[in-house]
Amino acid sequence: NTVSAVTPFLEDSRVRYVHQLNAGQAKAKNRGIYEAKGEFVAFLDADDLWLPSKLERQIPLFASDSVGVVYCRSVEIDERGAEVRPLDFPLYRGSVSGRLLIFNFVGFSTSVVRKRCIEKLGAFREDLGMGIDYEIWLRYSAHFHFDFVDAPLVQYRVWSGQMSKNVERRYLNGIRIMSEFLAECPEAVDSSTRRYAWAHTYSGFADSLRGSEQGKGAAFRHYMRALGYRPTYVPAWKGVLKLLLGVR
Repeated sequence: NTVSAVTPFLEDSRVRYVHQLNAGQAKAKNRGIYEAKGEFVAFLDADDLWLPSKLERQIPLFASDSVGVVYCRSVEIDERGAEVRPLDFPLYRGSVSGRLLIFNFVGFSTSVVRKRCIEKLGAFREDLGMGIDYEIWLRYSAHFHFDFVDAPLVQYRVWSGQMSKNVERRYLNGIRIMSEFLAECPEAVDSSTRRYAWAHTYSGFADSLRGSEQGKGAAFRHYMRALGYRPTYVPAWKGVLKLLLGVR
């Protein structure tokens, strides 16, 4: 019922509603970007919520021309809007390619992007089924600095059917995105960080498969691959031990 939900807001001249047939999330987001007229583009997925002060606190961080993306913290909420937990993992500013390669800490609905980034480096890739935000953050990180507001200004909704629940597909897309980024921007991340990122990724992939009987063989192979990149990577050794002991 998007049309009926949006209609009351169309009396405000600042609000424009653009409709197109469903062609996937990347095409929808790119259409929004191309319709946007401002110096900055901010994103908000349909199931998430912004706090009223979000943009007011983020926009001043673009004072430096080197900053291309400003993000913030978020809290998880359930389907009914009740708070589940804060997402309190570490955040990073400045040149963040290496940190991003290890873990995507930029929540999509927390982000504001300088329009110049998009004009210079392009919008979302429409050939990717998942991870389009991870790909664009890596691509932008090789050319622009990131900054953040250290406060939970977004409520990130978690529900049973959302796309990010498809863990195996998410990892496979992530591996593809990482590989292509490193091929295109080989100087963006040092070799030690690369090895750590691959160990972290393959160990996490193995963790996601270890719980099912049919996934144990693949999990073991991924743990070995992780250790091939970083033989001292403790989470992978712990995963192997749990696999051998049958611990889920």
